Amino acid sequence: MSDLFAERFAAVRQRFAAKLDARIDEIEATLPELGLGGSRDKLAHAHRRAHDLCGVGPTMGFVATGQAARSIERVMLAAVKSNRALTENEVAQVRDGVARLRSAASAETKTAGQE
Repeated sequence: MSDLFAERFAAVRQRFAAKLDARIDEIEATLPELGLGGSRDKLAHAHRRAHDLCGVGPTMGFVATGQAARSIERVMLAAVKSNRALTENEVAQVRDGVARLRSAASAETKTAGQE
């Protein structure tokens, strides 16, 4: 039974890894629209995507990816709760966070492929 679980978990983990770049791309694509005058709906959507990675990433063994996503999620959460766009400083923080997220995801995806 444990072998079956391990096989299924490995398959789910591989699917997660295969979709990770697209999920990060989705967050990154919203950046130009998150600043002053930006769409609150797009911010809420990007926040949900980052939040999803915070929880699912570590569950799938992508701990650094989850931590990097958490830094983005925290910045966005403050704006979502206040129903406002991101400030210029917050957009810069999210942009830097996305770069860290992409780096962590790349490293962990390579490691996952070697297992």
